[in-house]
Amino acid sequence: MTQYFSLTKSYMNGEWVEGETGRTYNDLNPFDDSVAAKISIASKAQLESAFEAANKAQKEWAKDPGLRKSVIEKVIAYFKEHQQEIVEVLVTESGSSVLKSNVEVSFSIADLEESLKMIDQVGKSATVDSVIPGKVNKVYRLPLGVISSISPFNFPLYLSMRTIAPALALGNAVVHKADIQTGISGGSIIAKAFEEAGVPAGVFNSILTDISEIGDTMITNPYSKLISFTGSTGVGKHIGEAAGGLLKRTALELGGNNPFVVLKDADVDQAVKAAIMGKYLHQGQICMSINRIIVHEDLYDEFARKFVEQAKQIPYGNPKDPSTVIGPLINHVQMDKALSYIGKAKEAGNELLLEGKREGNVLTPYIFGNVKNNSSLAQTELFSPVVSLIKAPSDQEAIEMANDTSYGLSSAVFTSDLARGEEAAVQIEAGMTHVNDQTVNCLSNTPFGGMKGSGIGRFGNPWIVDEFTQAKWVSVQEKPMDYPF
Repeated sequence: MTQYFSLTKSYMNGEWVEGETGRTYNDLNPFDDSVAAKISIASKAQLESAFEAANKAQKEWAKDPGLRKSVIEKVIAYFKEHQQEIVEVLVTESGSSVLKSNVEVSFSIADLEESLKMIDQVGKSATVDSVIPGKVNKVYRLPLGVISSISPFNFPLYLSMRTIAPALALGNAVVHKADIQTGISGGSIIAKAFEEAGVPAGVFNSILTDISEIGDTMITNPYSKLISFTGSTGVGKHIGEAAGGLLKRTALELGGNNPFVVLKDADVDQAVKAAIMGKYLHQGQICMSINRIIVHEDLYDEFARKFVEQAKQIPYGNPKDPSTVIGPLINHVQMDKALSYIGKAKEAGNELLLEGKREGNVLTPYIFGNVKNNSSLAQTELFSPVVSLIKAPSDQEAIEMANDTSYGLSSAVFTSDLARGEEAAVQIEAGMTHVNDQTVNCLSNTPFGGMKGSGIGRFGNPWIVDEFTQAKWVSVQEKPMDYPF
């Protein structure tokens, strides 16, 4: 693990480079606030040079599918060989549990493996029928060029890799900026893996810097053809506005107010188990985490009682302990936000079914009951181990409540009638709905993304191929044309 926390420089144009700002960032362990690393902050000028290097390297990279395949295969081998060390970094730097960290590394490997299937999608053509005699129409899929990748703190490795792996497989170059709070697991580890795999200089660049230094450069740099961002809806809107003015593409996975709907005929015990998992994995700091639990009134009391009892028993504390489920929130600002939500919910008179506690930067579960779906509590993305239980008079009203939000990322429906569950799943206005499962799901070969305020674009193969490439029509007139003039 120590080897990774020494990777405190940016990786640009094939070299590890000290930041030119002269500033450093204390990369803290969120559990005890100890300093895990001192990160050297790169300058705006260095970021611009990384884009120049990426633009210069991209065309040769795109021409060599054999090299792309070889590099990605070696990166996969690297992650498999070093999984335990990488898990330890995730635990230390992001406050992830051992379970969540292992899942994150596995997801990252899965995305790398899926990206191997995309390599041959670039440069080949598909023939399209023609109504013009003697004309052959072909459609080529070409790389975009350079892709800007911006990832968050909560799944720093995976939410970086799901952009980086397909972008590189499809012949693009990448300039990547991880959240500085998780700059090692979200940036440096990936750079080290690609360096060891022999990626050509400039093809992949990992910049350790902050917004106060670079501003909108990740969006506005002229070499960047697409901005891939995972984070808050507010920042996503800003990126969309800035990129739109420059006629640039975006892939935005944003916030969520994810409903977990329990219909009248649901298996309560199984629904409770699923809800515990979907709410409290990584302390609720996941874009797909359950935010609202909407239960048919006939099952509400039983569900609430059993949910509270199970939540009381969740192990919490130091994430280095393999038994820990709830570890620390990422920083004190997030803790203050969570405590503010709790305080406002109490002031508003919401029923408190389970009062948690703060121990350092660890917050144990808070459960509010009989919450109104239009209340501030229910309409806020809590991003913490705080949850709202909402009573629905009917199944249809439960679905309507699920849709009554400006977000639409993930969702879940529990029912004994699978056909009815699938029908309800289609009705829910979210990019993803899971029947008889919880909301935190992702697969490399499914369309991952949201509706409404939860973003635009889809990750996952083959949908990401459309996002990260451009179609080009080439027609070949094999017989002379007769022109009207």
